Amino acid sequence: MSTTVPPWAGADSYAAALRAGRGPLFLRRDDGWLLPLEVERWCARADQVDLDVLDRCEGTVLDVGCGPGRLVAELAAQGRTALGIDVSEAAVDHTARLGGPALRRSVFEPLPGEGRWGTVLLMDGNVGIGGDPHALLERVAVLLAPGGLLITETAPVDVDERVHVHITDAHATVGAPFPWARLGTPALHRYAQGWERAAQWAAGGRCFAALRKRKASSSAEPPNRTAVISIQRARKPSGDSPVASR
Repeated sequence: MSTTVPPWAGADSYAAALRAGRGPLFLRRDDGWLLPLEVERWCARADQVDLDVLDRCEGTVLDVGCGPGRLVAELAAQGRTALGIDVSEAAVDHTARLGGPALRRSVFEPLPGEGRWGTVLLMDGNVGIGGDPHALLERVAVLLAPGGLLITETAPVDVDERVHVHITDAHATVGAPFPWARLGTPALHRYAQGWERAAQWAAGGRCFAALRKRKASSSAEPPNRTAVISIQRARKPSGDSPVASR
């Protein structure tokens, strides 16, 4: 199985920022508008706002777009079953160094534990992955167990924007543009047809919303089984190495 890698995933500036633990690094729209990326916070330990999010997680946790892995590492340190996925090799390597299990893989590719995850995380603006919120929510619904929880970090303003952006540092723009989306909580709720609204809150200048996948109404559906994830990290996006018990 091959991984669909966006143009920025192997960018030297992105990898260098993760190695250094600091920016500057931005998403740049074609009109020149810049969105700062919080590399320092992503590369630090989970802060109190993060810990509150993790306390809300239920069952096994899949962190989509885990970046340098602070959340996966914290969950692993707590003895909880978690897996991070990211399309960036540098991000996966960083996560592994922190002690968090991670795979280099896109959320739109086959993943371990599909249909059995208790919680999926879309933190740090990752609700924008792929530039199509409706498609991303549909994919997350496939990954979650019935009644499973999606926790998203939304933009702190009421925005619903689909754009093409580049990764850029203070010196150069890297690679071809790729699709991205920015959603505030009201926009997320508009896309989340068929989901139950579980919670929304703000802390530390950041905004969050939790959605719950509706349980199947059919009594004939077999009981869901807990996803069991190996802590062995797959360094390459090959399907040859087992990362789930079944």
